[in-house]
Amino acid sequence: MPSVLDEIIAGVREDTGRREAALPVDRLRDACEAAPPAKDAEAALRRPGLSVIAEVKRSSPSKGELSEITDPAALAASYVEGGASAISVLTEERRFNGSLADLDAVRTVVDVPVLRKDFVVSEYQVWEARAHGADIVLLIVAALPDEQLRDLMHLAGSLGMTSLVEVHDEAETGRAVDLGARVIGVNNRNLKTLDVDTTTFARLAPLIPQERVRVAESGVRGPEEAALFRRAGADAILVGEALVVGGDPVAGVRGMLGAAVTR
Repeated sequence: MPSVLDEIIAGVREDTGRREAALPVDRLRDACEAAPPAKDAEAALRRPGLSVIAEVKRSSPSKGELSEITDPAALAASYVEGGASAISVLTEERRFNGSLADLDAVRTVVDVPVLRKDFVVSEYQVWEARAHGADIVLLIVAALPDEQLRDLMHLAGSLGMTSLVEVHDEAETGRAVDLGARVIGVNNRNLKTLDVDTTTFARLAPLIPQERVRVAESGVRGPEEAALFRRAGADAILVGEALVVGGDPVAGVRGMLGAAVTR
């Protein structure tokens, strides 16, 4: 029986095929050449203390609709005001209600690095991400064989982008490390069951060399979890749901950064 991840990727392939038919990759390459250079996201996430990657996230497969977000650009600007080091923008359409239009809107108002958060399974999506101004692209180890993961990382690097390589268990972590991933995200959510186990990061972080950037993803409900992941070795946390439903994105980001310093 297909997992949730399998179902999402099937939809992503169909939607990507539709966009590629309408806009061939050659035109994306032209747009990439005309775009400003990608920002150095790895350097931004290496700054002293804990970095926050704050997410523009309307919906999720596990919770359904989270927030209407009528103005993604304003939300992103609030995150930056609160101290976010980078902005993540969901662009997957079916389960997360995201879009490349959201990415465009956010890119126009923030100077920090921007992550295209999607289920990337083709080179076209990497070119697409850069053409729309993304500086970081998410690559999920569970969705990609080693050869394809290596090729996508290389393409992203050739475009000046940073790959956030996401892992969920020991085997995937080993693969990411062996392939030379510089920024590795440990997702505390099991993408097959959607269950969250916040101990996953602490279990896998020691397997990631100190010189790599370690990002804790999912399960950050507030300052307590931010401090927990920082103590476990996180250089950055990726936070979506807690910030979009919290009512005050500026204070939300500041609270997580403050907790990581004082606890």
